[in-house]
Formats: sequence, C-alpha cells, structure tokens
Amino acid sequence: MSRAPDPASVRIDGPWTHRDVHANGIRLHTAETGDGPLVVLLHGFAGFWWTWRHQLTALGDAGFRAVAVDLRGYGDSDKPPRGYDAWTLAGDVAGLVRALGAPRAHLVGYGWGGLLAWSAAALHPRIAHTVSAVSAPHPIALRDEVRRTVLRGRGRNQARALSPMLRAQVPMAPERWLRREETMPALLRAWSAPRWQATPDFDATVERYAEAMLIPGVAHSALEYYRWAVRSQLRSEGRRYAEAMRRRIRTPVLQLYGAEDPCVLPHTRTASRPWLTGPAEHVELPGVGNLPPEEDPAATSAAITAFLKAH
Repeated sequence: MSRAPDPASVRIDGPWTHRDVHANGIRLHTAETGDGPLVVLLHGFAGFWWTWRHQLTALGDAGFRAVAVDLRGYGDSDKPPRGYDAWTLAGDVAGLVRALGAPRAHLVGYGWGGLLAWSAAALHPRIAHTVSAVSAPHPIALRDEVRRTVLRGRGRNQARALSPMLRAQVPMAPERWLRREETMPALLRAWSAPRWQATPDFDATVERYAEAMLIPGVAHSALEYYRWAVRSQLRSEGRRYAEAMRRRIRTPVLQLYGAEDPCVLPHTRTASRPWLTGPAEHVELPGVGNLPPEEDPAATSAAITAFLKAH
C-alpha cells in the first residue's frame, strides 16, 4: 500500500513564496507573489491554493500582492477537528487579512471560497475592499434557489445540481469515495466544459488534485464544509448565519461564471442582486463550465485584474 502524501507536497515550486501564517487560532499555508494592494485568493471544494496558480502570477505582474491560501483542512494548512462552519471560516479569512499586515483586501473566491468571500464581506465588512465571486452566488441566494427547487421532480434544477452536498452527510463512506482513484477525474469532468477536458492540462490538474486529496485529514475536512452547510439548516446557528448574511454587501462585487456551468444554473447566477448595494459586474465566459480559473485562466485573470484595477 502506498504511503499517503506529506502535506508539504503541496508546496509546489514556482514564481511565488510559500509561507505559514497564523490566523484565527490556526496555521494557514499560503503562496504569495507580487507587491501592492492585497488580494486574497480562496479555493473551492476538493482543491487547494494551486487552483490560483495562473491568477497568482497575473495579479503579481499587474501590481498586486496576491496571496493564495490553503483553506482550513486543506493542503498544508492545519486540519483541526472542528471549525468548518461559515462563521469560523469567515473568521479565518478576516484573521488572515490582518495577519498579512493589511487593514483590508480584495477577496477573490471560487466555489466554497467564493461563499466565504461573501461571508467575510458581510460578517467582517471592514476587511473587504472588493469581492470577486467565481462560480459562487451569494449564500442566501443559493440556499433559497435550492429550497425552491428541492421538491421538483426530475430534470435540471439547482437542488439536483448540488446533490453531492447530500451525499456528504453520511459518515465514512464519502471520505472513502473522495479518495478513490476514479473520483477526481469523474468530478472534474462533471464540473467542466468539454473544451478543457480535451487538453493535456486537464490530466495534469486531475493528478494534482487527486494527490492532494490523499493527504491525511483532507477528505474528511473537505466534507465537513458540506456537512455543516446542510445540517445548519436545522439548527439555530444556521438561522443566525442566515440573518447575519442578510446584511447587504456595500463593497464592489464581481460575479464571474462559466456560461456552461452545470453546478450553478442560469437563474441562480443572477439571484444575488437583492444583497448588493455597491457597484456590481457580472461576467460569463463562453465555453467554460464551473472551473473558470482552470478552464480559461487567461480570461479569468483578465476579468479579475480589470475589475480590481477599476476599484
């Protein structure tokens, strides 16, 4: 039986500097490049900081200090037994910004990282200069759309598109499923558009994510995000979170989606407007699925860079 990868295996060499930053009571691993206004990059489910490798260099070259982090439970960051609720995770983001020596930052998040960018901007508004949410609607907009469609029958709807959230609720079996050799290729094929799947980069990306998922504790931690998201709907903490998230976002917001995203459906992509009061932009990339930073890194980098420079 092969040995599990060392957490330090995610410290991939490149034109960035790896650091350990202590924030909100835990140690977070980061990769950093550039100098200028701070941009914090938050990855999504089953990923790690490497999701943002293209944007790290693009933003650094554009005059920003870009910092990509392994979220709590991922990569070479700490993997405590608890703290996978949105309250604590948003606190991780706010603590990271402060630990990096900045009063506030541009928050850029993909998937779960996007939900945390929204959450940090609402729960810790002083630390968010802008929010760039990639494949990530406002958490209350997403919740409401899932509830609206959960009782519908067969067919393409938002509740069915997020069915992996329900799969995560049982113990142990989902962890084994995430670590299987065939799981990561299947997930990335299901989430992305065909154009990227035909490139050599697809196989290399699958290999990176699959290896990172085998790091001890990562599969369990990744699923704990989804377990909290579902179970909190029946708990008082979930109601408190929903009430807090009704605070309107006053910072400028970019929403970036792939036009062929199978996970966040068209109606959901436009459902965040009631929670926005500041300047807002909406961009959809043609021929791209749920993984814009991977599927079209140049267009993703260009859209984020232009938005940040404008604000």
